Amino acid sequence: MAERTFTIGGVDGDEVSRLGFGAMRLCGPDVLGEPADPEAARQVARRAVDLGVDLIDTADAYGPGTGERLLREALDLPRDDVLVATKGGLLRSSDGDWIPRGDPAHLRNAALCSRDRLGVETIDLYQLHSPGSETPVEESVQAIAELRDAGLVRHVGLSNVTVEQLDRARDVCEIATVQNRYNVGTRDDDVLDACERHGIGFLPWFPLGAGRLDVPGLDDVAAAHDATREQVALAWLLRRSPVVLPIPGTASVAHLAENVAAADLTLTDEEFSRLARGG
Repeated sequence: MAERTFTIGGVDGDEVSRLGFGAMRLCGPDVLGEPADPEAARQVARRAVDLGVDLIDTADAYGPGTGERLLREALDLPRDDVLVATKGGLLRSSDGDWIPRGDPAHLRNAALCSRDRLGVETIDLYQLHSPGSETPVEESVQAIAELRDAGLVRHVGLSNVTVEQLDRARDVCEIATVQNRYNVGTRDDDVLDACERHGIGFLPWFPLGAGRLDVPGLDDVAAAHDATREQVALAWLLRRSPVVLPIPGTASVAHLAENVAAADLTLTDEEFSRLARGG
């Protein structure tokens, strides 16, 4: 990839390496509760930073609360060399349901709780986890913008949005990032293209398809580079657009190292196009 970094928030924003880390898998099964080995989970987060990762993504719904607390413990937050992004706007049930809750009162309270669990005065990047059907996206974003104006949030982001919702949110305040489902096999290029036009960072979640990417040619390209399928999938994302910031997640130090190494993998024009068209 030509551009190894991206500045979140524009000219006066925060520069990060484009390959980040998603901390969702540091929680227990179904992203609920404690992991089986909390210290091993903390070690993965520490190792990510040791390997040069300086963008880490979590959410208050992971656990709930477990992911944020583990990162504070692992990384001794706050710190200036790591940008920690979190999200608010989804509740969890004991059955593992994800329940949208984007009303301003909830978001204000959720952000305060996230600050406390992360141990920071200002959340680096606070993202609306999912627009709720009962609350217009403008009202949710306005609440986060007010938190930013009060110094509790540095950058405002969105997740799981359409182009139309992104445009409505941009009428309220500057949007620094969008986090949507996207990988080499499952793509909504309209949202990514909109982010590229406006200089908005795009964090693809599910970037590796949970190891189940069904993309013709992926195995052949991996073999040609003596790489894993997952490394090729990440290299493809990094080449797709300079605003793409993949955040692959894992609970394994070995897999983490493999993922980070994908930043040094260069695909040929033919390989990139072949995977883009599905073989």
